[in-house]
Amino acid sequence: MKVLRNQKSVADERLRGRGGAAARLAGLLLLTVCCLPLTVPGQYAQPPLGGVSSNDVPLALKDIGIEQRLSEQIPLDLSFRDETGRTVKLGDYFGKRPVIVSLVYYNCPKLCNLVLNGLVGGLKTLPFTVGKEFDVVTVSFDPRESAADAVKKKELVMHDYGRPGDATAVAAGWHFLTGDKTSIDALANSVGFKYAFDTATNQYAHASGVMLATPEGKLSHYFYGIEYAPRDLKLGLVEASAGKIGSAVDKLTLYCFHYDPTSGKYGPAIMNIMRLTGVVTVVGLVALIMVLQRRRRRSDTAQGLSTGEAGGIA
Repeated sequence: MKVLRNQKSVADERLRGRGGAAARLAGLLLLTVCCLPLTVPGQYAQPPLGGVSSNDVPLALKDIGIEQRLSEQIPLDLSFRDETGRTVKLGDYFGKRPVIVSLVYYNCPKLCNLVLNGLVGGLKTLPFTVGKEFDVVTVSFDPRESAADAVKKKELVMHDYGRPGDATAVAAGWHFLTGDKTSIDALANSVGFKYAFDTATNQYAHASGVMLATPEGKLSHYFYGIEYAPRDLKLGLVEASAGKIGSAVDKLTLYCFHYDPTSGKYGPAIMNIMRLTGVVTVVGLVALIMVLQRRRRRSDTAQGLSTGEAGGIA
């Protein structure tokens, strides 16, 4: 009997030692996680020129680009014409959902088509649908263009986007506008879109990119180039909606990635990932401690029963 009791005491001490060490380690990790500094958002800045010297840029293109106006209000009282020729206010398309704003001109020979194709390509793979979770407002910055130009472009884009089951919602959620120079310039200035007309080629020189605004019309994200990563668009829409759209997984992903205004893309939020990893580790250790304690109680119960049975036999 003494041998059995000694063995039980040794086993208990080992379990207590393991449990105590695990508890101390869990406490240390929890303290480390809580003391990690909060993620600091990147500073808003003009997107880089890709290593091109300003001396190598033609004079006509020096003022062309996109200047970020993050958190600034888009003037929603501006008047335009929709693809049916009806006079509308920009604010007619805000107030419910996030809005993607794209400035192009419908008879552009190349770049504007690439921008719209890239936007359609990025949106097609999203679980969100235009007209349901968000809207798109495409505005021509060429005052010479008419509603006829807008409706032709809309037909092409709707065909490329191709969601037959949601065709009505999509048509009601993606708007193609034209307007006079005063309204166009006011909108372009408010979003930082700088362009110029080249009389020699009878074309516009302009940058490529799209903007994302909150339902209230405040600029929240800029995406550059002619290809827009679905992940960036999705996270941007979730963030612009203040979490009103998207799943729990989307919100967790948004915690682990942050928007970099300089590049117009989402990248890993290292400190948040470390913090989340630490929390998961602590939870795992706490679960391990509980399992060890439960096993010890079962062992104690089993040892007690064995001792009682041995005493009864004796």
